[in-house]
Amino acid sequence: MELKEYPDRDMAIISLAGTLASGLRRLLAGTDRVSFAVPGGTTPAPVFDVLSAADLDWSRVTVMLTDERWVPTSSARSNAALVKKHLLQGHAAAAGFIPFYKEGLTPQEAAETLSDAYQAHFPLSLVLLGMGADMHTASLFPQAPGVEAALARDATPLCAVTPPDQPEQRITLSARVLDEALEKHVVIFGQDKRDALENARGRAPVDAPINAVIQGGTVHWAA
Repeated sequence: MELKEYPDRDMAIISLAGTLASGLRRLLAGTDRVSFAVPGGTTPAPVFDVLSAADLDWSRVTVMLTDERWVPTSSARSNAALVKKHLLQGHAAAAGFIPFYKEGLTPQEAAETLSDAYQAHFPLSLVLLGMGADMHTASLFPQAPGVEAALARDATPLCAVTPPDQPEQRITLSARVLDEALEKHVVIFGQDKRDALENARGRAPVDAPINAVIQGGTVHWAA
């Protein structure tokens, strides 16, 4: 793991957006299409605002989520809605987008269906992750029902997880899919998350899921 520290969040946002754009250009130079998995949440939103203006061949980029709350895009809690609002704008509006939420299906049913349907997009070319103060990443929450299956090396690409302290079920890319991405970046802001990153050292992934995906990745942090 490489840790990059920035003097402030604005500098981190601009630098990370540039790093992601450079990574996409580099990957596009070597293949016809690239897959780019991104999180929801307030931390990456300003990164997406900057990245959306990057001048690259977005028509050859397929964007998908790292995870999704099981709510329709009309919900304020929808990660898909956030990505559409902040990333799939400007130049990036030309990118393809794969949603996870399927009306009428449970997360478990959707995970089974989509794991096969989206297989062609794996391994991921590039992934951006966040991390909570509880050391969760994507929807891999410590000790949550379903997380052990999602952490398994033989896990299906998409898994249903039910965090007990969250208002809805989740669907998430498995730790295996996230970990096998060609390039991995994690963005965290605030001292509480820096402390959580340190606290995760040496812990089992079921207690600190970030440890299942962070090896070989770059963490971008600002206070």
